[in-house]
Amino acid sequence: MPKIFLKRGKEKPLRHHHPWIFSGAIARVENANDGDTVDVYDAAGQWLARAAYNARSQIVARVWTFERDEPIDRAFFRNRIVGAKHLQTRLAEALTDVGANASPLRAYRLVNAESDFLPGVVIDQYDDFLVAQFLTLGAELHKQEIVDALATLSLNPLSPGEEKRARGIYERSDVDVRKKEGLKPATGVLWGEAPPDKIEIVENDLHFWVDVKRGHKTGFYLDQRVNRERALPYLRGEVLNAFAYTGAFGVYAAAKNNAHVVNLDASAAALELARENFALNVRNERRFVPAAPNGDATPNGDATADGDATPNGDATASVAYVVADAFETLREYRAQGRTFDAIVLDPPKFVASRGNLERATRGYKDLNMLALQLLSPNGFLVTFSCSGLVDAKLFQQIIFGAAVDAKRDAQIVEKLGQSPDHPVGLHFPEGEYLKGLIVRAL
Repeated sequence: MPKIFLKRGKEKPLRHHHPWIFSGAIARVENANDGDTVDVYDAAGQWLARAAYNARSQIVARVWTFERDEPIDRAFFRNRIVGAKHLQTRLAEALTDVGANASPLRAYRLVNAESDFLPGVVIDQYDDFLVAQFLTLGAELHKQEIVDALATLSLNPLSPGEEKRARGIYERSDVDVRKKEGLKPATGVLWGEAPPDKIEIVENDLHFWVDVKRGHKTGFYLDQRVNRERALPYLRGEVLNAFAYTGAFGVYAAAKNNAHVVNLDASAAALELARENFALNVRNERRFVPAAPNGDATPNGDATADGDATPNGDATASVAYVVADAFETLREYRAQGRTFDAIVLDPPKFVASRGNLERATRGYKDLNMLALQLLSPNGFLVTFSCSGLVDAKLFQQIIFGAAVDAKRDAQIVEKLGQSPDHPVGLHFPEGEYLKGLIVRAL
């Protein structure tokens, strides 16, 4: 078995079961090639772990197991996947909607990489299809064992006692992180049927189309499921859904609160799917953008609403779609004097590395400052960061700075995180990447 030896004093994270070994921690390597499974030893020669090795990556080794007698074989990957499935089965029971329109949980994360003890492996379920990402060289080289295990896995049943397996497994390994591993993008069918161009999923009695072949990540922001529910009480009146993607936050607001929603995104394709998602859920949808203070038609606005949503939900929801850059559009809205009762900010990851953390921090602050300036008195900002290098403490500091610059007093109403199907290993705090705040602007 190839071996790597750590420098003296560098073994502590592994003794605490952290799964990453950086290049600076390694004293020497014996007979290891990129992709090999290696045994890891401390400076005194004591065995610590078994890991996937890749000298091309800054994270040179990613731990598979801390059990010396556990081989990395087909049984290993099946056991890991079945272990992750236990949590999802319990979540399926807890999150399944109740009532006359009960809908089982059929869209969720099955395997969450390091936090599910499978470094570099992400598996999402959308109805009868599984979508897989292999983000590291170690995961790539064990792809077939993982696919074989998934092909025989029983999915969450639609009814008690039902046995159901995936119709197909589709790969979406077209992410930038693979470049750091020396890997090229890869997409396509891995097993079974090809997924349709759109898969319909149900979330809290709302229906969404998901494009698993071309959509961002694996097609849908599953990590925001619980946050969409928690944000709902605050998304009333006129709502700006910035970085809307396929419109999920806006659909919740319009379908359940009869809100007037402006969906803003730079991707015309994403907003086209958002239109279809609104059509699935919002009856008597009208096209709407609030009028500018001077009465002129607003940029990209199709029509003016003839009534505001009321607390009892009697008004008809209305919606507009704006294909534009969020920063530029928020500045335009500020210049026009437009205001909203609620704003959702769910931007893409701004921080790719520690080297651009300061610049990204300024970007987050400017974005949230603009949003706070657009909120009406007692309006609500629902804001997120999915950048792992921006922790919850820093994110709150950024929002504080944004409020100061916006000259708005504000209160934190709720703190948000990723949905429970995206668990965070206590051994792996880096897995806590999504953080959010619901802020009331006074």
